[in-house]
Amino acid sequence: MTTAVPARQAISTFERYLSVWVALCIVVGIALGYALPGLFAAIASAEMARVNLVVAILIWLMIIPMLLKIDLRALGSVRQHWKGVGVTLFINWAVKPFSMALLGTLFLGWLFRPLLPAGEVSSYIAGLILLAAAPCTAMVFVWSNLCEGEPTYTLSQVALNDVIMVFAFAPLVGLLLGVASITVPWDTLLISVMLYIVVPVIVAQVVRTSVIGAGGQPALDRLLARLGPVSLLALLSTLVLLFGFQGEAIIDHPLVIALIAVPILIQVYFNAGLAYWLSRRFGVAWCVAAPAALIGASNFFELAVAAAISLFGLNSGAALATVVGVLVEVPVMLSVVSIVKRTRHWYEARARA
Repeated sequence: MTTAVPARQAISTFERYLSVWVALCIVVGIALGYALPGLFAAIASAEMARVNLVVAILIWLMIIPMLLKIDLRALGSVRQHWKGVGVTLFINWAVKPFSMALLGTLFLGWLFRPLLPAGEVSSYIAGLILLAAAPCTAMVFVWSNLCEGEPTYTLSQVALNDVIMVFAFAPLVGLLLGVASITVPWDTLLISVMLYIVVPVIVAQVVRTSVIGAGGQPALDRLLARLGPVSLLALLSTLVLLFGFQGEAIIDHPLVIALIAVPILIQVYFNAGLAYWLSRRFGVAWCVAAPAALIGASNFFELAVAAAISLFGLNSGAALATVVGVLVEVPVMLSVVSIVKRTRHWYEARARA
């Protein structure tokens, strides 16, 4: 008992200043990416079906400690959270892709058009649509853990979104882009799901079973306390890599990237806010509403980037737009985590009333 308390206190202190570490990692990542482009190009080349293996390992380090908390036998209890599942499905598939198409057209196609390269405006909008049509997978476990969300709901919701994505991604993107035939990067989609969901779940359950079998729940609690800082350090390392990969692009084209980021920012806060409000409106427990808002707002950027490259090319505006989504994702989602945690009292006041 005495060894677990300091570990939890250390994590709490670290999380308290997480926004500071994130800001430093962004600066360090951009600086290193610009100063050492060859190094980051070499790291970026370590990929399979456009899924970066180094990032995949870091994501394992992020999410496996969180998956250790989940007892798969308890997944049946997610039925009691069917309203939260319904809210997230509605946001992910009926709101987000269409609202992004509207915001992209409004900002990039009209308000910012004079400031953007004339031949790339439509491609930028297409990239934003690809980004919004793919709900997030692995990183959602990080956001859910940081806001103390219900882990069994999060796993069930991610698995359900993955199944729907296999059937709905191509038709939805085809509808919004007006393209008759969409080339879905199936290898990227399937490998990402295997790397970010299936493998970590299996590893976590094997470790969980063996640890509990050897030392019971106290042994698992001690292991989770030790792994907590590893998870957050992996998150920050991922941030350095993502910004390092695009260090040259950020410094060479800051205005274009800033303008593309505007509809993405509005989209994230709009969808998170709508999911959070609908959850409160329908009486969803806060521990489900918080991850529901985060799942509703975040994106499966690996799939979006791969689809953009497949459809429009590596140096296209669509590819750049999806990359901007990657850069915006982590710091913005951390701000959403902070918002839902700070508003928990307001959210639960309705239940008490």
